Amino acid sequence: MLSRLFAPKVKVSAHCDLPCGVYDPAQARIEAESVKAVQEKYLANEDAHFRARATVIKEQRAELAKHHISVLWSDYFKPPHFEKYPQLHQLVNDTLKALSTAKASTDPKTGEKALELIAEIDKIFWETKKA
Repeated sequence: MLSRLFAPKVKVSAHCDLPCGVYDPAQARIEAESVKAVQEKYLANEDAHFRARATVIKEQRAELAKHHISVLWSDYFKPPHFEKYPQLHQLVNDTLKALSTAKASTDPKTGEKALELIAEIDKIFWETKKA
């Protein structure tokens, strides 16, 4: 009886708690820079405990970078952007895959590849902000 009394009368939903409208690929770039830096530090250190911690940090940062790119793709970029930049869908997909590869690797080249792709997204992003 009480559960029915206090049950919500209206159900609402939103894609996020508070749409701020603040987007910037710099967030993904910073996380990807961390991935590459940790990969380099991992290779330069033989300590097993250090390497275990580095692996966890690298994977977390790669996941954060993937999140930031996904948010840009799903929340910021709109149909007119995809019409003007038809390569954008593939670029985002390639970037997410590169970040997954970097997440699973200790080779700094994988981190560098992710950074290169993020730079391409960054360029398109700022062109859309000028429009």
